[in-house]
Amino acid sequence: MEQRVFAVSEVNQYIKSLLDGTPVLQEIYIRGEISNYKVYPSGHHYFTLKDPEGALRCVMFKGQAVRLRFRPENGMKVIASGRITVFPRDGAYQLYCSGLSADGIGDLHVAFEQLKEKLYREGLFDPAHKKPLPPFPQRIAIITSSAGAAVHDMIRVIRRRYPLVKIILLPVRVQGAEAPPEIVGALRYANRWKIGDLIITGRGGGSIEDLWAFNDERVARAIYDSDIPVISAVGHEPDVTIADYVADVRAATPSHAGEIAVPDQEELRSALAAARVRLAQQQRKRLELLRQRLQALASKRVLTDPMAVIQDKRMLLGYHQKNLFHAASATLTEPRKRLSTLAASLDALSPLKVLGRGYAMVGDGSGRIVRSIHEVSVGDRLAVTMGDGSALCRVEEIKEEQHG
Repeated sequence: MEQRVFAVSEVNQYIKSLLDGTPVLQEIYIRGEISNYKVYPSGHHYFTLKDPEGALRCVMFKGQAVRLRFRPENGMKVIASGRITVFPRDGAYQLYCSGLSADGIGDLHVAFEQLKEKLYREGLFDPAHKKPLPPFPQRIAIITSSAGAAVHDMIRVIRRRYPLVKIILLPVRVQGAEAPPEIVGALRYANRWKIGDLIITGRGGGSIEDLWAFNDERVARAIYDSDIPVISAVGHEPDVTIADYVADVRAATPSHAGEIAVPDQEELRSALAAARVRLAQQQRKRLELLRQRLQALASKRVLTDPMAVIQDKRMLLGYHQKNLFHAASATLTEPRKRLSTLAASLDALSPLKVLGRGYAMVGDGSGRIVRSIHEVSVGDRLAVTMGDGSALCRVEEIKEEQHG
């Protein structure tokens, strides 16, 4: 009997037909740990599932990968579903994965934790970015479903607490695939047109699937980018969403959002009444102090006897004049004495005093004093000054004194 020889492609195709004809391999669930996880530019995901005893190559095409609610990572334990077949070109069998879920916990929970960690690292939860709520809002934009009980709870609480505020409802879907784009659009619309000075977005309680729109990354980034303060009011108190972390304030319930969004009119009335009482007390106290001051001023002498002040000043002026006169006199006495002494000394040295004792002073015609006979000649005219007058003389003879 002649032995048949198969081509490689024939063997691969034969094995493929065997695997494709095995029903259990066409819809199989496999538990394992992800390794060598890669996403190619085509959008296809390639990875290996392994356990302590073996490994299995897997591929998830783009069409199935876009439906993943979490991001697969190396080391993650998952349950993969799909079919096992052979790729004839390389002869390797692999799992064509159509679904992937986290093992032990839901894939939504994994997706929640992954997005939470991602946004936390980017700083979207940073308290420094959170804006304060306006103490007395004039307009509040509520972004939620118009048919749910949550919107009626919020409006009822806001109207009861602070009826002065204007409420603007931006109705959106809060559940399903269309909900995140609608919520994002409403947030951007409210910011673009400044339709409110406060935004409340949220919905009533439900399962994690029901609340998933508020775990959407697009909604989280729209809340972060909002210039208007945002209150997140999703579900009941135990329910926490990504929107709660990003929002400026998290409300435990929609009704609680209405309570923290506006002040309580009863509390405001009480505060105003207390302020009115304090203001009246302060004014009475101030008037009493002014009255006491007026009485003190009215009893002052300057008001009861205005001329007394002038008289006091006159007396003070006289006192200062007297002191100034004595001080000036004392200051001038010593110079006067010195002047008298100097005048007496000067008078004693005066030539007139000498002339008064019988002496005479001789000068030539020009008024120059003649001190020697050598300064005159016979015939010169001389002026002789005496104590009581002067006389003009002519030199007749000159005699020189002989000193022995």
